[in-house]
Amino acid sequence: MSVDAVGLEERAAVLATRSIKKQSKIVGLRLAIACMDLTTLEGKDTPQRVRQLCRKAVTPDIDDPDLPSVAAVCVYPTLVREAKDALAGTQVKVASVATAFPSGLAPAHVKLQEAKEAVAAGADEIDMVIDRGAFLAGRYREVANEIAAIKDATRPALLKVILETGELGTYDNVRRAAWLAMEAGADFIKTSTGKIHPAATLPVALAMLEAARDFEQCGGRRVGVKVAGGIRTAKQALQYLVVVKETMGDEYLSPATFRIGASALLNDVLMQLTKERSGVYQSEDYFTKD
Repeated sequence: MSVDAVGLEERAAVLATRSIKKQSKIVGLRLAIACMDLTTLEGKDTPQRVRQLCRKAVTPDIDDPDLPSVAAVCVYPTLVREAKDALAGTQVKVASVATAFPSGLAPAHVKLQEAKEAVAAGADEIDMVIDRGAFLAGRYREVANEIAAIKDATRPALLKVILETGELGTYDNVRRAAWLAMEAGADFIKTSTGKIHPAATLPVALAMLEAARDFEQCGGRRVGVKVAGGIRTAKQALQYLVVVKETMGDEYLSPATFRIGASALLNDVLMQLTKERSGVYQSEDYFTKD
């Protein structure tokens, strides 16, 4: 099934103009927090940085204890145990990127072992990357078999499959990769690693959501969608929530089926919530960076 690129982009652009104000905006911003995977994926990551991130994941704003915790904290496999210890006794999950993140270019047995070790260390969720070179070369069975192998090796962990849509070139490829991942056992399909440009975009998210909707309607499972990379403002987060609602319905607006990969987004959402609550903006300096 070919994707109508013009129609897709026009619909995404129209949905992006929806205005959300007052109480609906507050509800949307709180939902955005609950759907976040708070992420640190830098070469300079340390156990201390991960512990700080975990504290913020559980209590995003100490001045507003009624705010929800985020859905998960996402770290490299070597820091899973640190995150698991820091989040013990909370509802926040530990996610880990595996399978030679972000390139996906490593021998299959190496990627499989890395994913297994992340789960053994305590990861509740695995964010794996597909081999885009294999996909673009038409070696679809190879890509599907690798996803299925990772899924089987990491049960019962949730499996999010990163398509890296910015490297796939066309919406048709995005839809094809999304469908392949879902058939191979993905629990979520994810836009991007956040390490290349472009990362998540509204049209790409819409294409993936429509693929997930059609997959379920054709007798498949319900599969979640995660958007990641370049989502830095509360306004952007609300736009994605609108696209999800209009494409999938209210039931899909849940961490069980929708996630936002975020590193810089949370503070902007907190600033907007403070403004709605107090009537004035606070500087970003009032919120922790990690």
